[in-house]
Amino acid sequence: MAPSKRSKKLGSLSSTRPPTIKSQHAALSSKATRTLIRSHHQLLKARAQAERSGDEARISSIDAQIQANGGLESYQTASKIGQSLERGGDSSKLLLDWIKPQLNEWNTSLPKLRVLEVGALSTKNVISRTPSLEVSRIDLNSQEPGILKQDFMERPLPPADTDGNGNGDGERFHLISLSLVLNYVPDATGRGEMLKRCVKFLTSNCPISLPPTLFLVLPVACVDNSRYVTEKRLLEILSSLGFELAQSKRTSKLIYQLWNHTGAKTPTKSFKKEMLNPGHTRNNFSIILKKG
Repeated sequence: MAPSKRSKKLGSLSSTRPPTIKSQHAALSSKATRTLIRSHHQLLKARAQAERSGDEARISSIDAQIQANGGLESYQTASKIGQSLERGGDSSKLLLDWIKPQLNEWNTSLPKLRVLEVGALSTKNVISRTPSLEVSRIDLNSQEPGILKQDFMERPLPPADTDGNGNGDGERFHLISLSLVLNYVPDATGRGEMLKRCVKFLTSNCPISLPPTLFLVLPVACVDNSRYVTEKRLLEILSSLGFELAQSKRTSKLIYQLWNHTGAKTPTKSFKKEMLNPGHTRNNFSIILKKG
């Protein structure tokens, strides 16, 4: 029997999130996948801290460690495998199951529902094959046609709807997907700003009875094993942004949530980094949300 091909070490660090992986990477074990992702996240957090303190020597050292681990593309490969059918499947399948009752109202005489998929990995997932949905896909390091290379935090904001007549609605979305995206943002304030920004990109002018919707997927450790975030605190943060929890599901690794936006356009309350679950084995995932 011919020896199996070893996957080649992938290239240099660029920005974030993954290209399409080739089939030979599928042999990467689940343990190796988790280790690579965890290591990359830890290095990114350390790099963000070094940037805040202006420690250029530390930044260079961390960049070298990231490169030694295979760079961004190795992380991206692991992320893609982590969402493959062998590791729990395409998260948009669950999203589609949750909104199917509303999508059944749609017919070809109606405009399609606009979906923004942040951190998109593929143009072939379930929501991309749904006739009633028009999916816009963005990613910081897109390497697949059909996925725009763009930072969501730098995407131009839609015009303000000051007259209540849907001004700028063509640049807003009925649904935004953040599947394993929020946890990748390297600092707590940035995560809060990302959630605030989602509200600005949602519209309630929908041809069917689907409210403005956010699909959020996080590692379950972000709410079960963090010093600073619990599932209750996540609920409080999203509620302050005008969201109501419509659906929730847990697996051993992930938490999936569907949020409907029904309230305020800006946060009604601030949330700081506050110790909720002390313990030396817990992680430091946190979300800082500033009012207004």
